[in-house]
Amino acid sequence: MFDLRPGADLRHLRPLALSLSARQRHRGPDWSGVFAEPRCLLVHERLAIVDPAGGAQPLRSADGGLALAVNGEIYNHRELACGLAMPYDFQSGSDCEVINALYRESGTAGIARLNGIFAFALWDADAGRVVVARDPMGVCPLYWGHDGDGRLWVASEMKALARHCADVAVFPPGHVFDSATGALVRFHARAWRDHDATLGATVAPAELREALERAVHRQLMTDVPYGVLLSGGLDSSLVAACAARFARRRVEDDDRAEAWYPRLHSFAIGLPGSPDLAAAEIAARALGTVHHGFTYTLQEGLDAVPEVIRHVETYDVTTIRAATPMYLLARRIRAMGVKMVLSGEGADEVFGGYLYFHKAPDARSFHEECVRKLDALHLFDCARANKAMMAWGVEARVPFLDLEFLDVAMAMDAAAKMAGPGRIEKAVLREAFAGALPEAILWRQKEQFSDGVGYGWIDGLKAHAAAMVDDARLAAASARFPVNPPQTHEACWYRELFEREFPGEACARTVPGGKSIACSSPAAIAWDPAFAAAADPSGRAVAGVHRAAV
Repeated sequence: MFDLRPGADLRHLRPLALSLSARQRHRGPDWSGVFAEPRCLLVHERLAIVDPAGGAQPLRSADGGLALAVNGEIYNHRELACGLAMPYDFQSGSDCEVINALYRESGTAGIARLNGIFAFALWDADAGRVVVARDPMGVCPLYWGHDGDGRLWVASEMKALARHCADVAVFPPGHVFDSATGALVRFHARAWRDHDATLGATVAPAELREALERAVHRQLMTDVPYGVLLSGGLDSSLVAACAARFARRRVEDDDRAEAWYPRLHSFAIGLPGSPDLAAAEIAARALGTVHHGFTYTLQEGLDAVPEVIRHVETYDVTTIRAATPMYLLARRIRAMGVKMVLSGEGADEVFGGYLYFHKAPDARSFHEECVRKLDALHLFDCARANKAMMAWGVEARVPFLDLEFLDVAMAMDAAAKMAGPGRIEKAVLREAFAGALPEAILWRQKEQFSDGVGYGWIDGLKAHAAAMVDDARLAAASARFPVNPPQTHEACWYRELFEREFPGEACARTVPGGKSIACSSPAAIAWDPAFAAAADPSGRAVAGVHRAAV
């Protein structure tokens, strides 16, 4: 919380700030830290992954002039610290403290040099200046708003602000707010966003493979036990394959400079008999992981939906379908003492892996849809993976969204990524990792997580929602919910649960709307006339492509 007005004194609001921060304490159950002075009040809930014995937050500069509250990981912190032009007296072993050092050296300009996942608020007491920023892909959530007295509030989750700030909103990824200028500025821009910049560009299979391996290696930075999510799909299996390789190397080299654990543990979940559980077993045996395949019942999933909506802070149908099994899995993972996992989110956005991409009319449309999907990812898969896992104090890292990897994979001409007759989705990625996985996994068709946990899951959700919401309530939903009115019984049920926790139009506007076919953006509905009639976010809605299409 910040109040830069003359004579402001926030210290009497410390109990309020603590109570609001407690609503997101599940994100950081290890410790709570507070920094309070008249114009700044920071409360931090810590999940200790790097430097768990030290690194307590808010992170202070040696002279006390800077105070930083940050959620995330800075993967290139060592390189940045070594490259500083002016000395900085680090006070901890935290990877995030390099943010203070960069700010001291170059102000907000240094933020663009960070490769990591982060959301932070930095207070410069000498300048009376606050800086707020969020990582370029929005892997870490961040919200902001103002109270009735005009004070600025910032929080990792909306639930801390929803009933206190009437204008609560999503803080945009890749942007920085600087109170010195009052401006919100994008700090991350790439030429590859424009399709013309990628025309004719090729990436050799070995280069693509090495780029992902480097991303996984960077993101293994941890001082606590870690694991991998392994659904048995291509994306999670490739991440697991890379992680398994580096885990073995750590054991062989006995590299005590980094955290290491003798065996890599992998985790999967599904309804009994789910496609993902069977595929995950195949992948795990091939990779040599200690695998844990958990099952849940339809009723257990239905029981969890209200809590999932409270934690993930959305009424988006696709997100809730996928977040529920992930939320249940996170609880199992934390019970086993694991605090960090690597996951496969982002691959489908980078390589056009969703089944509707088979209908892309040309490379330009394909590329532009990939960029649209990446821009919206912070509202969908990033929010789902982060919040469903952090509901139980488990951090999810996403190597496919590593900034250096993106600069390789997105610079490729989309013509090389396109799927179609005789060419499976993400073929260019599969070819790059030839031999790394069993053929049945390497060439497994895309299965969205909410489908792969068991086809009965979505069918069960729809049936339950139809029993919970009658036709009259659905007919009246447009008047009750003018922002993104629900169109189905399932969407209406989710919306009613969301409204209980997050009332008001400001909260409703934090969730995107529009029709979708198999996770498409609304723009891609135009690719096939059949999409408009069959629009459903399940991958099984793509007739003629999904082998179990409905």
